[in-house]
Amino acid sequence: MGKLEFDKKVLVIIPTYNEEENIQDIVTTVLDMYDYLDLNVLVVDDNSKDTTASIVKKMMINSPRIKILEREGKLGLGTAYIAGFKYALERDYDYVVQMDADFSHDPIYLEAMLEATKENDLIIGSRYITGVNVVNWPMSRLLLSYGGSIYVRMFAGLPVMDSTGGYKVISREVLEDISLDNIGASGYSFQIEVNFRVWKHKFKIKEVPIIFKDREKGTTKMSTGIITEALYLIWKLRVLALFNKI
Repeated sequence: MGKLEFDKKVLVIIPTYNEEENIQDIVTTVLDMYDYLDLNVLVVDDNSKDTTASIVKKMMINSPRIKILEREGKLGLGTAYIAGFKYALERDYDYVVQMDADFSHDPIYLEAMLEATKENDLIIGSRYITGVNVVNWPMSRLLLSYGGSIYVRMFAGLPVMDSTGGYKVISREVLEDISLDNIGASGYSFQIEVNFRVWKHKFKIKEVPIIFKDREKGTTKMSTGIITEALYLIWKLRVLALFNKI
């Protein structure tokens, strides 16, 4: 892999809840792969019941590039990212990266995603921009995810092929503009709301193709209820947009 010419300050945010089987490997891989960039990793841990937080703290002893933000309980994916975004803004990072701990978001794609920031404000690692690029998912889960993205395009008008994807790069300018305290969605509907707000605020969105591989270790946090909740969000966002509340 060639080295990307990128002089901006980047924070990779990894939310965790019981990820002791993955966290050391994912953090080490990201930092080793992009050791030539001004890039740090922030683990936002929701009071994991396993050793996730202690593993991260041990790694921090030998690496100032690793940070941790410990929360009091399992407060949800969306609020974990909001906490990470605010952490980044307070410390003058230029870009944040959303990344799962389980390697479903392969760090190898981050180079192309950062490259795309030179002309765009929100970069989405897209499972569906070049077809369906998902490995090891049951058909029922794939249909919920892919069908959900079609639903969002049809009923919200959002011009994004993968509206629920969680692998993203977001510019500081976006975070400062979209009113983080007004984002009400948590879970996977959070991804839809962020995309919708970015689009309505007329920032440039780019989808970069990735291959999404389901986790090999640990337990998935996805459920049918989470996807269903995300679909109801569309109508709320349409009403808010109608009254210029986005």
